[in-house]
Amino acid sequence: MRFATMSPAQIRAAERTLSVGTWAITFGAVVFSVLTVTPLVQRVTPAGWGWTAPILPVVVDAAVVIVVRLDSTVARLGGSGGRWPAVLRWMTGLMTIGLNVGDSALGGDLVGVAVHCVAPLLLIVTAEAGLAYRRAITGALARIDRERQEQAERERRDRETREQRAREEREQQRAARERSEREAREQAERLERERLDREAEERREAREHAERMERERLDREDRRLRQEREERERVRREEQERTERERREQEARQASERAARQAREQQARAVREHRERQTRERSQGPQRARGGHPTPRSVNTKTEAEKFPEEAALEAVRLGLEAGRSVRQTAELTGWSVGWVNARYQELKATESTSANAA
Repeated sequence: MRFATMSPAQIRAAERTLSVGTWAITFGAVVFSVLTVTPLVQRVTPAGWGWTAPILPVVVDAAVVIVVRLDSTVARLGGSGGRWPAVLRWMTGLMTIGLNVGDSALGGDLVGVAVHCVAPLLLIVTAEAGLAYRRAITGALARIDRERQEQAERERRDRETREQRAREEREQQRAARERSEREAREQAERLERERLDREAEERREAREHAERMERERLDREDRRLRQEREERERVRREEQERTERERREQEARQASERAARQAREQQARAVREHRERQTRERSQGPQRARGGHPTPRSVNTKTEAEKFPEEAALEAVRLGLEAGRSVRQTAELTGWSVGWVNARYQELKATESTSANAA
C-alpha cells in the first residue's frame, strides 16, 4: 500500500483495522493458551493446589498483552522502547510456545506440537508485524503532515507574496496619489502664503505708518506736557524759593528782633543791676568809713550779663550770615568774641558749600 496516495483518514482507518485484528488474535491466543496450559500445570502441581493452575498462563498472557499494548502506544508516538521491550516480547512468546507445546511434546505428539505452535507463533509474528506497521503508519502520517505543512507554508508564502505585491502596488498608487495631492496642496498653500504675506506686508506698512503718526503725535504731546511740566516746575520752584526766601527773611527778622529784644532785656537788666549795685555801694559808704570792708566786684560783670546763651548765639550767627551782617556786628549783638563768631561763620559756609556740591 502506498501511503502517499492515501488520505490521513484512510491511514487511520487502516491503523484501527490493524489494532482490532491484533487484539482479536491476542485475545484468542490468550484464551487458547489458558485452556491448553492449565491441564499441564495441574499435572505437575502438588495435590490440593490444582486450583492455581490457571494463574501461570494468565500471568504469561498478561505480559503478552502489556507488550502488545505498549508497543502500539510507543509506535504511535513515533518512538522506540529500546532493547528490553524486544526481550520481553520474545521471552513471553517463547514461554507461551513452550507451555502450549509442552503436553504434546512430553507425549511425543508432533501433530499436537505443530497445532499448539500456531497460536503463539501467530501472536509473536502479529506483534512484530503490527509494530512495524504502526511505525510505518506513524512515519507516513508524520511525512504527510510535514508535506501538508510545507505545502501550506508554500501556499502561505505565495499568498503573502501576492498580498505583499498587491500591497506594494496599492502603496505605490497611494504614494503617487498623495504626492500629486501634496504637490497641489503645496501649490495652493504657496499661493495662499504669498497672498497672506502681501496682505501682512500691507497691514504691517499701514500699522507702521499709523504707529509712526501716533509716535509723532505722542512726541508732540509729550513735548508739550514736558514743557508745561517744566513751566509748572519752574513756577513752583520760583514760588518755593520765594516762599523759602521770605521765610528765611522773616525768621531772620524774628531772630534779629528776638536777639535785639534779648539784648535790650539783658542791657536793661545790666543797667538795673548796675543801679542796684551803686545804691548798695552808696548805702555801704558810711559803713566803709566806719572801718567796714568793701564787697569785691568783678570787672567783667557787665560783659557777662550782656552775653547771649550759646544756643541763642548760634541762631543769631546763622541768621546774621543769611542777613549779610558782618562778624563784628554779630559779635556786638550776641556779646561773644569776634573770633568765636568768625569760626561759626566759617563752619556754616563750609556746610552750605558741601550741601550745594552734593546736590
